[in-house]
Amino acid sequence: MRKWLLGIGGVLLVAAIGFFGFLPGYVEASMNQIDGKPRNSITKEAILLHSSLTIVDLHSDTLMWKRDLLESSQRGHMDLPRLDLGNVALQVFSSVTKTPKNQNYNANSADTDNITLLAVAQLQPIRTWNSLLQRSLWHSEKLTKAVVGSEGQLRPVRSDSDLNKLVAAVECNPCTHKRAHEIHYQNGQKPVGAMLSIEGLQNLEGKAENLDKLYAAGFRMAGLTHFFDNELAGSMHGIKKGGLTPFGRDIIRRMEAKGMIVDIAHCSQSCVTEVLAMATRPVVSSHGGVQATCKVNRNLSDDHIRGVAKTGGIIGIGYWDAAVCDTSPKAIAAAMKHVRDLVGIQHVALGSDYDGATTVRFDTSKLVQVTQALMDAGFTPDEIRAAMGGNA
Repeated sequence: MRKWLLGIGGVLLVAAIGFFGFLPGYVEASMNQIDGKPRNSITKEAILLHSSLTIVDLHSDTLMWKRDLLESSQRGHMDLPRLDLGNVALQVFSSVTKTPKNQNYNANSADTDNITLLAVAQLQPIRTWNSLLQRSLWHSEKLTKAVVGSEGQLRPVRSDSDLNKLVAAVECNPCTHKRAHEIHYQNGQKPVGAMLSIEGLQNLEGKAENLDKLYAAGFRMAGLTHFFDNELAGSMHGIKKGGLTPFGRDIIRRMEAKGMIVDIAHCSQSCVTEVLAMATRPVVSSHGGVQATCKVNRNLSDDHIRGVAKTGGIIGIGYWDAAVCDTSPKAIAAAMKHVRDLVGIQHVALGSDYDGATTVRFDTSKLVQVTQALMDAGFTPDEIRAAMGGNA
């Protein structure tokens, strides 16, 4: 009996090691890929221009995965060393709290959840296993831990003051050696700003007061929906695809009062129309594409592009196939060009959706690919400077 129990124990141990040790990394590697197709040849002019840009990416899902943000990794699309190589000044990190099984772009119910199994497999705190709110608060804690461990290279952005200090640091070019040491800390590298966002406010768990908890944890932008309808609004990928609920309208007013940015990515068409009609502050579409160059349901129509522009907002163009109907830098530039030509360069931005279960052509260390593609598409240096981060 003892040998039998030891045998069973050994089998369970091996299974546990596989589940907790191997599975999370395997899932991440299989879901966040680089397609390996040919990339742009990069000119010296593009390298020089890219090195002078203040780059902002409006959306990545890196915090969802069990990976040290400060260490260079062979998995996924983003970490601090690769952000530094890509010359990124500000990265918006999104909190993903729930995704449906058999996720698709057409119709998903809210009855299932993939993230629960991921939370368990990654050995996240038990409080995150059954609470969407706690999952977001855990993502905030992960980012805070990375900030503390970065020795000043990764900086939280929660206020105007934080942003102004970041911009002053990254635009210190050239700096004297002494000034560079004061601004960039011991490693001499430019700092990277980090701002928290939310992918679907289902993490409010139906309680308006939870918005205060998320704000206190550093969240400054939020999308109303993700891949399913929730208590606030219909999703473009939901079952009913309705507009804003009374609760959703209340939360938008509360967000605007706090200065939080309202993100319409993943919203149904009715939701987008109604958000734009009631907005009193600039609205963002953090990651996606445009119908004119890629007819996928989540991408923005020309009317909605005009609506975002009317609020003074910006549109982050993604890098994956369903955003631009390709993964090439040329396709990314084509979507950005359409927004520029329709409403003006001041409304164009980057929204990679890195580490968001996407396959892309290049990771964040090779963002010069976009700079080169915009140059090839005839964008002026000032337009490129605006689109790559100035507008954001």
